[in-house]
Amino acid sequence: MQHNIFATMRSLNMIEGCKGTQIYAFNQSGKTTTNGYGGGGGVGEKFLQHLHERVSSVRSKSNRNYQAMQPKDNVKSAVLVEALASYGLPQTDFIEPQIESYLKSVNFVETLADVYCRMEGCSKFEISGMYLEQCAIFKGLSDPKLFRKCLKSGRKHAVDVHSKVVLSAWLRFDRREDELIGVSAMDCCGRSIECPRSSLVSGYNPELATDPCLCHQRPVQDEDTEVYIGDEECSTSISHDYEEEDYDMSFCMGEEEIRCRRFNMASLSRPFEVMLYDGFMESRREKINFSQNGISAKGMKAAEMFSRTKSVESFDPDTVLELLSLANKFCCNEMKSACDAYLASFVFDMDSAMLLIEYGLEETAYVLVAACLQVLLRELPNSMHNPNVSRLFCSSEGKDRLASAGHASFLLYYFLTRTAMEEDMKSNTTVMLLERLGEFSSVGWQKQLAFHQLGCVMLERKEYKDAQKWFEAAVEAGHVYSLAGIARAKYKRGHMYKAYKLMNSVISDCTPSGWMYQERSLYCHGKEKTMDLSTATELDPTLSYPYKYRAMSMVEENRTEAAISEIDKIIGFKVSPDCLELRAWFLIALEDYEGALRDVRALLTLDPQYVMFHGKLQGDKLVELLRHTVQQRSQADCWMQLYDRWSSVDDIGSLGVVHHMLANDPGKSLLLFRQSLLLLRLNSHRAAMRSLREARNQATSEHERLVYEGWILYDTGYREEAISKAEESISIQRSFEAFFLKAYVLSETNSAIESSLYVIQLLEEALRCPSDGLRKGQALSNLASIYVDVDKLDSAIDCYVNALTIKHTRAHQGLARVYHLKNQRKAAYDEMTKLIEKASYNASAYEKRSEYCDRELAKSDLTMATKLDPLRTYPYRYKAAVLMDDHKESEAISELTKVIAFKPDLHLLHLRAAFHDSMNEPTSTIRDCEAALCLDSSHADTLELYSKARQRFNE
Repeated sequence: MQHNIFATMRSLNMIEGCKGTQIYAFNQSGKTTTNGYGGGGGVGEKFLQHLHERVSSVRSKSNRNYQAMQPKDNVKSAVLVEALASYGLPQTDFIEPQIESYLKSVNFVETLADVYCRMEGCSKFEISGMYLEQCAIFKGLSDPKLFRKCLKSGRKHAVDVHSKVVLSAWLRFDRREDELIGVSAMDCCGRSIECPRSSLVSGYNPELATDPCLCHQRPVQDEDTEVYIGDEECSTSISHDYEEEDYDMSFCMGEEEIRCRRFNMASLSRPFEVMLYDGFMESRREKINFSQNGISAKGMKAAEMFSRTKSVESFDPDTVLELLSLANKFCCNEMKSACDAYLASFVFDMDSAMLLIEYGLEETAYVLVAACLQVLLRELPNSMHNPNVSRLFCSSEGKDRLASAGHASFLLYYFLTRTAMEEDMKSNTTVMLLERLGEFSSVGWQKQLAFHQLGCVMLERKEYKDAQKWFEAAVEAGHVYSLAGIARAKYKRGHMYKAYKLMNSVISDCTPSGWMYQERSLYCHGKEKTMDLSTATELDPTLSYPYKYRAMSMVEENRTEAAISEIDKIIGFKVSPDCLELRAWFLIALEDYEGALRDVRALLTLDPQYVMFHGKLQGDKLVELLRHTVQQRSQADCWMQLYDRWSSVDDIGSLGVVHHMLANDPGKSLLLFRQSLLLLRLNSHRAAMRSLREARNQATSEHERLVYEGWILYDTGYREEAISKAEESISIQRSFEAFFLKAYVLSETNSAIESSLYVIQLLEEALRCPSDGLRKGQALSNLASIYVDVDKLDSAIDCYVNALTIKHTRAHQGLARVYHLKNQRKAAYDEMTKLIEKASYNASAYEKRSEYCDRELAKSDLTMATKLDPLRTYPYRYKAAVLMDDHKESEAISELTKVIAFKPDLHLLHLRAAFHDSMNEPTSTIRDCEAALCLDSSHADTLELYSKARQRFNE
């Protein structure tokens, strides 16, 4: 059937000559398409209209003949075939991997070690900047927690107000609180590290940064200090009044005289002191004409009062603005600081920020500009849609004005460029912000990042000459990976052989990495290309392009089942929209519309805005096409299907079902929460947080909303605050999810026996509350795990058995652990075998089963685990340990080095350091320890090993 479909599609391309010709002509021009599958041009509105008419016809026909609606329906198949034919088949010639837009080191371990050493030796004023460098390095890693941890540490150790404002806003953006309904940008979340008021306080105070915020406490005010200044006079009840004879001079403002005390006015600044005491004519006059200095009589009265009270709290904002201008003119630093701080307190939203930032920039008022800047940054990305904000940040003039006020920096533009690139990588705004970032780059890593990102953006914009220029600048600054960008730009400009030669030299000169062979494969053909792609996968199995290319090659050879098996290899451990789309193509070709619909629904869960078929067809429109080719299910049927998928550990299938259920009931927060759990299991953290935020927004009750807010806090590193949310929810209404949240966070935070016993109580309370079997199975499994921790093995067995009764399949793994602790290895092995048989994705099951069998069987299981998921580190550690036991030290080191190259894991680095130490290689031991400590500076075993190695090296 696959051959017939592809033959039909090729025929349609030939029949509809204009469409097919345009597709291939477009690609032959050298330009790539949005999704990289070839084709792309010549599909206009007429075709889409025609396609929708066909779909409408199918829908009306199927409504009349519901019972006849089966996937084999020829009309529906014809619609899909026409869609595929019109958009063009996926072809190997027209796909290519992206040039990653982050720093990529050719020797990542040495880079980590170098950063750690420099951080250990820097002053407290430089630590925050070092953490920013770590952020740039960790951005390219798959674990977002490392980036966020460095961002928090950078804010914690920030000294100046500017850095605190930017980093606090970045932390908020990283959690995307702008998407939470009812949350204001300037709301204090209760944590000093993100509090907008705390950010405006200068000074190095890392201990205070981790404390709960006190800004919600009501300030104590003295009722007697309230003052009103009218148009005619200034009055105060504070006892600073002077008798008439105490005034010894006047400032004349037109017809008005403002009586002053010469000594007080002279104390405002050195220029006033010189004017009033140092031989100028004014020093001998009792009346001084001050009309030409741009201040009103009211403003001068306020200045006189400030000279006595040293306070501006009693004045209205317009008057304080006049004082600020006067303070700038006459260098009245104390008055300027008071005005600056006072005006900053009036900044609370975009309107006030946009109004006052102009005054702040004009008068270079540091705190006022900081307060306004804080609002603009905390309102990102929406604030950049304001043309005045965009002009301020993007233009050279705006940059200079910010710099004059002390608020332009590499840090600021790094944050702005990250938000802009997430919004629209190819926009003019992104380009201008990156140009500003380059202008503020001073050290090597900053220049590498700015220039490399400019190269990536220009490549996306198809401005290849400029892309090559910026990549070359990045290489000159020391970024070797940018050579891949240069090669790509040369290739796009028609210099394929030059690109090949360049990548050839990179492979010769550097320690080979997977990306080098992947890039070179673009510039060769036949067996050489196949060999390069195989080497790329061997060196770095996480690269998706080689799998995609091989799969598409198989399709071109009419081996679609083999193509699906190939693309399944990477989907099994690294799910991405492009790979799911490709598999959906193949499944449609096999007329497996159910499977194709599952994959399209799953990829839309990962990226709701994803556009299929070379950026020409919205994903939800393809869902609509496919939906009418499969059996229709009610919401109850979907729940049953979800149970089956969940119990078979089919996370992608579960995602597809949940997406379907949400289409029927889009406001269901419970389903959105389930969606977030599935996405976390697939390591799609960003998509999971989006689903969790949406669940919070759709919550119909206060206690439910608090639970979702608690999970958001937990997943972004705020455990105590998450527990507080759970407790607040419980105080409103006792619910399964609130008790489960509190128990889960406590179990992760505190492993003491008393805490474990309390967690048991919480989980028991959770199980008494209503919930569905999916969640209760998880709670029973967690409860059993805690029972194991407190040595109540029989209770643990009961819980695991109950969990299995309600189809919580993962409980097999926990039950196996208990049998192992009871010295029943055969029972443990059999239990894991049951899990392997039931689970669709079972790499972890093979890994775990290896612990319950002899060495040969263990090696076989771990080989299978690595084949299914090469990112799992235990198999490599086990194999390396076995090699060390067999006195094959060099082979053991090579085994770890191979995986560290594409997964720089803390435990792998520590183990390799220990191996080097046992081989009496202190230099290598120290390097690996430093790299590991850069990932986690508090890892006790590594710190101990590092200390011993340093001592031995010094001796």
